[in-house]
Amino acid sequence: MPLLIGAFGNSLLPLCIGGVDLIFPRLNNLSFWLAPNALYLLILSFMTEKGAGTGSTIYPPLSSGLYHTGPAVDILITSLHLIGLSSLLGSINLESTNNNMPTMYMLGEKSELYLWSITVPGVLFFISVPVLAGGITMLLLDRNFNTSFLDPIGGGDPVLFQH
Repeated sequence: MPLLIGAFGNSLLPLCIGGVDLIFPRLNNLSFWLAPNALYLLILSFMTEKGAGTGSTIYPPLSSGLYHTGPAVDILITSLHLIGLSSLLGSINLESTNNNMPTMYMLGEKSELYLWSITVPGVLFFISVPVLAGGITMLLLDRNFNTSFLDPIGGGDPVLFQH
């Protein structure tokens, strides 16, 4: 799915609906510029101190400040935020192109199956990415600001992260 929503999907969708000039718009370009930075932060997190280790699973008990005191997991979480933002911008670009540019002969039931196969996951992506961002933000706050969203000792629930 990320391949279809990312560069490949953003190039094929305008070709399918007849909007060839929308293959590389600004929003898609911004999502491309965020991806290398996220990859850089991911590599940096593995080289910082002892690396992220089990913190790379970002499961709260394994990535808590008790087991990983250094900044490696924090850098990893920031990397996940950037790549999630990059994917979300690409998905917004995909959906806005799909909604704004269909020609007269390509209304809902007459459009190609490829358009539907990337429209439905794109909408689901809108719903799921902010939830993941909220979960990893709670984990970041638990690690650095002494909150207890996911810490069972402070009344939090680590299973909340899995939902």
